[in-house]
Amino acid sequence: MRLHRLVAILLLLESRGKIKAKELAEALETSVRSIYRDVDMLAEAGVPIVSTPGPSGGLSLMEGYTVDLNSLHSDDFVHLYLTGLGIYSGAGTESGHKLKNALLKLEKTLPDAYKPDLHKAKSRFFFDDTPWWSERPAVPCLEKIRSALWKSHKLTIQYMKPGMKPGGDTSLRSVSPYGLVVKQGEWYLAAYCEEAEEVRIFKCERITEARQEEETFEIPADFSLEAYWKERNESFKLSRRENEQYPVVLKVKEPGANLRDKLDILHEALDKDTVLLTVNMYGYEAACRDVLGLVGYAEVIAPEELRTFVRSKLSELQEWYAE
Repeated sequence: MRLHRLVAILLLLESRGKIKAKELAEALETSVRSIYRDVDMLAEAGVPIVSTPGPSGGLSLMEGYTVDLNSLHSDDFVHLYLTGLGIYSGAGTESGHKLKNALLKLEKTLPDAYKPDLHKAKSRFFFDDTPWWSERPAVPCLEKIRSALWKSHKLTIQYMKPGMKPGGDTSLRSVSPYGLVVKQGEWYLAAYCEEAEEVRIFKCERITEARQEEETFEIPADFSLEAYWKERNESFKLSRRENEQYPVVLKVKEPGANLRDKLDILHEALDKDTVLLTVNMYGYEAACRDVLGLVGYAEVIAPEELRTFVRSKLSELQEWYAE
């Protein structure tokens, strides 16, 4: 979006003082020609940009002119950056409020010529990342985890064992948070676990309590969150299948490709004119969240507690439509 690029040019000119058009183009992944067009547009809007030729030259703001970046704090830049990556904060969370404040501060620094575009974008685009048929699971300790991660403080967490229902067995862990990963709307914490003496992955919604400790830590210089996640991705999926076992037996007439893509199939068997699929749904809570999407395609045969859950939901629907 061009408006985002114009804002980025302003921020880079303000923060770096002087920068070459080629460096701006590389940073913003566009062409030098586009950068000069954007600079001309900013100049037409009254932003005094100076172009100095020569090896030590470049683009800069006229001396004495400021975009008022002082109104933005370090947290503001962090939340703007995360949003640019597509990592959105919930509207009611502390991070969500910080992001909104950062955007309001940034909006005030824009030239008047761009404010109608910003108003139009805000009124005509809306991002809704919640699933159609259910809300995303709550992550009660996410703000505390983020804070400890950012400040490099150790955490003591209560972690609910895989496959347990809410209120089930938990274990106490002392961890050093190395990074957060968002995958398909779910948050995962990569942290050094003192009990295991290695870096582990923790699903954030299973962290029922978190306490930030006074003790700080340093992430090893050779640790890369992206590299670690990619390396562990396949092994993590295998580990999840092993550690979060909640087998569910489904009876289906014909499991099409679309249904197969949605399920982690452990076993398949023919039963007369139907197929019995044993699938892993990772836990009772996750199964309750996902199984209603299979109604009409499959019958839950086992376990009985999940079959009872589906039966109760269908009874509710029957009552609604009885009249």
